[in-house]
Amino acid sequence: MHTYTRRTLLAASLAAAGSGAALTACTGSGPHPGTGAGPARHTGGPHSGGGFVPKGPKGYVNPSDPEVIAAERRRGSGPLRRFRLTATETSLDLGGRTVRTWAYGDTLPGKEIRINAGDVLDLTLANHLRESTTLHSHGIRMRCDMDGVPGLTQYSIKPGADFTYRFAVAHPGTYWLHSHSGMQLDRGLYAPLIVEDPKEPLSYDKEWVIVLDDWLDGVAGSTPDAALTQLQNGKVRPMDMGEGSGHDGSRHAGNGGPQASGPGRAAGPSRVLRHSRSRLLHGMGGNVDYPLYLVNGRLPTAPTVFRARPGDRIRLRIINAGGDTGFRVALGGHEMTVTHTDGYPVEHRKTDALFLGMAERYDVLVTAKDGVFPLVALAEGKRARALAVLRTGSGRLPGPSAHPDELDGRIVPARRLVPHESVALSDREPDREMRIKLTGGMKNFDWGFDHEPYSIKKRVPVREGERIRISLINATHMWHPIHLHGHTFALTGIDAAGARKDTAHVLPHRKLVIDFYADNPGLWMLHCHNQYHSESGMMTILGYRK
Repeated sequence: MHTYTRRTLLAASLAAAGSGAALTACTGSGPHPGTGAGPARHTGGPHSGGGFVPKGPKGYVNPSDPEVIAAERRRGSGPLRRFRLTATETSLDLGGRTVRTWAYGDTLPGKEIRINAGDVLDLTLANHLRESTTLHSHGIRMRCDMDGVPGLTQYSIKPGADFTYRFAVAHPGTYWLHSHSGMQLDRGLYAPLIVEDPKEPLSYDKEWVIVLDDWLDGVAGSTPDAALTQLQNGKVRPMDMGEGSGHDGSRHAGNGGPQASGPGRAAGPSRVLRHSRSRLLHGMGGNVDYPLYLVNGRLPTAPTVFRARPGDRIRLRIINAGGDTGFRVALGGHEMTVTHTDGYPVEHRKTDALFLGMAERYDVLVTAKDGVFPLVALAEGKRARALAVLRTGSGRLPGPSAHPDELDGRIVPARRLVPHESVALSDREPDREMRIKLTGGMKNFDWGFDHEPYSIKKRVPVREGERIRISLINATHMWHPIHLHGHTFALTGIDAAGARKDTAHVLPHRKLVIDFYADNPGLWMLHCHNQYHSESGMMTILGYRK
């Protein structure tokens, strides 16, 4: 396993969630098979060997085409780091409350994977579920056929089958792994992916990985698929998903498929959020009324306790793994210094609190004071919270309703963060500009881009070498966290400073302008990371022309 020689992890931050996920690691060297002529290993399924070619128009770079392999070779080939995850149905203890759900092994989050920038990640996913699945390494610039989008970059991994994702990881940062099949992400199929910098410029004593989540699976018979059906009022929008009729390659639960609602077929109580308002988000906080909110898989009544000494300098890597909830995060009694967003460094900026949309990540530094302090993740617009605790001295644990003053203090928005000079984009003008309108609404739950639902057969064309500018126009009454696969972009609008990100939210009736270089050929998803919006149609594909 990875050995930490320069610093220690604080209390093995994820160990509090339990142990036992099927995960192993080894280090080696030598050639990188994933950059050669063929894809990684796929066993037990009907589609072993050969590059995957999705349905769609001709003239585009397919996921395993020579252009993809050439781009991967440019990322280099370092030591091989091998891991194994098992997707399985299991029971999880959330801190005095047990739920039946799906997870990687028997922990929530799944056990952390940690490598160095320059390594080659070899990650085998064994599917022990009763339906197909895939794995997406969120935020990583990788070869297209390792991106984990069923029907677009690979065949779904059938029950009982394995698939090995193998790709070079060139850039350090805080990332995460999650299922990209149907509503599976809103169960427990996620885990942190930390890529360390061998030349780490930051100095700190300890480190926490903090994973935030909203939770309903297995509570009173609820499942994410049943909640989606409730939001859709039993109606299903026609979407061409390619491989099968569900995003997971089969008719996923809640859309009338044979899996019904996954573990536990009861629909449960209504999870439609009726009253939600956030001044920060200029409207509704979300669509789903979650019964539980978690930090590292634990309820506020039984929080994870992180231990340090007064004066310790601590790096917090914060990941929002929620399906429908943005979190406002603060550590009571402490000021935070923002150092990274979505894995990319920024000029250091002090703040009292952070806002993380779904799938966003922030790294911050804090200097620990003496005592016991609540780390609170307020579910924005939902009148609920998740909680963890920093303990450096004596004192009672804060209660589950703790609300530190810092939550109502300064919040530095991503657009105000200045990228570190090493990752800032140049002032080059864009070669291609496009406008994409975000459309839909709660009444019909008909989310999409430009009034159209997702189709595997549609492409937004780009060409390798171009600098692309996309203006995302939000014509809806909801906020949307938008994620681009395989690339990072710079926040570019009039009031933006250019921070590099892969996920950024656009407020209701506002515009988000992003620039990126088309330097990673293939077929790449652009989608809302509200899981209920994406699975209702708010997805599209950027395709590199031949």
